[in-house]
Amino acid sequence: MNTADPAVAPTSPAPEPARRVQPSDTASRTKPAAPSSRAASAASASAAGVRGSGGDRLRALDGLRLLAALMVCAYHFAGRGGEVTGSWGQSPGQLFPTLSQAAVYGCLGVQFFFVISGFVICLSSWGRSPGDFFRSRTARLFPAYWAALLLVGAASLALPAVVPPLRTDEFLVNFTMLQQPMGVPRVLGVCWTLWVEMRFYVLFALFVIWKGVTYRRVVLFCVLWTLAGAVARVADTPLLDELVMPDHAPFFVGGLALYLIHRFGGDLLLWGIVGMSFLLGQRAAVTALWSPDPGGDFHRDPYVVQALVLLAFAAVAAVALGWTRGANWRWLTLAGALTYPFYLIHEHLGWFVIRVLHRELGLGPYETVAATVTVLLALAWWLHRWVERPVGPRLKRAMVRPGR
Repeated sequence: MNTADPAVAPTSPAPEPARRVQPSDTASRTKPAAPSSRAASAASASAAGVRGSGGDRLRALDGLRLLAALMVCAYHFAGRGGEVTGSWGQSPGQLFPTLSQAAVYGCLGVQFFFVISGFVICLSSWGRSPGDFFRSRTARLFPAYWAALLLVGAASLALPAVVPPLRTDEFLVNFTMLQQPMGVPRVLGVCWTLWVEMRFYVLFALFVIWKGVTYRRVVLFCVLWTLAGAVARVADTPLLDELVMPDHAPFFVGGLALYLIHRFGGDLLLWGIVGMSFLLGQRAAVTALWSPDPGGDFHRDPYVVQALVLLAFAAVAAVALGWTRGANWRWLTLAGALTYPFYLIHEHLGWFVIRVLHRELGLGPYETVAATVTVLLALAWWLHRWVERPVGPRLKRAMVRPGR
């Protein structure tokens, strides 16, 4: 998922769209060119928010992030079976015969997150050193993640019938965020996406941020990563698949190219990268999510999967082109702030709340879903206010070597 800092509103009238600025050959080969005065706000991202290429703060991205998180939430509560069936007492497909037909597509919120992540990581890393980028990502990801582990771990001890608790050694490995490659069970079901995000960060840091983010380096990275994904398909080597992530790379690459369009203006090359990313991404999504057998409670139509992937790219493209500047409502800032902690806790803690409200207290299914989402959003606000805001900046400062 995208874990960049939430965006906030512009403090001045929206500027004209950024003109195409080609970085000089010298800047491309040595160090990154200093940001221009109009693009200076795009060169850094504070803990309070992320600014666009002209100084406008991209609140629309916050709304898109929360929308993607709610899509995944709907999938976990009403669009699948498994553990959630135990919380409801029966299949959600039977409880929600209409809602489940839409919720089954909510898992595509993850691909939506990845497109947004490519856009925002390129934006927030511009003008930063690798050390700055590492500190920023660590301070952004880990405080809420550690708190979510403790909350879900405590809930599993209190009500193990919903999610059995892990052994102590397995639980502790989860604090590293490396449980998936270590073959350790996950405390948070959704954290597999964080492992995907981490690999994207490492690749982008090694091949782009290390020498300074420039237009040419980002374009080259997009092209080479796309080609590497095709090679990985042919090689069919598990290690290469883990490094290159051919199923996920098109979404990140599309987001990176859309940020370049936002910053420098569009041309055939950049739109070609976006188009190629969509074509590869829709194929990966259909292959992973569509089964031709329509039996059972849950079924996905491949054409709907393709349409939702197209909408994800189109929504971020609308932000890149400046079409969403009017979406400056202040509540979107709060929406962006709540997205990451909500995403972390919603699945397993949601099952606990559903079991208590529906099976123990007898609340109706739709009322249970509404109450559960409300409770989780309130808890996400608590995590943001009392964990992310105080701990994140302190952790970031603690990672700066004295005297720097």
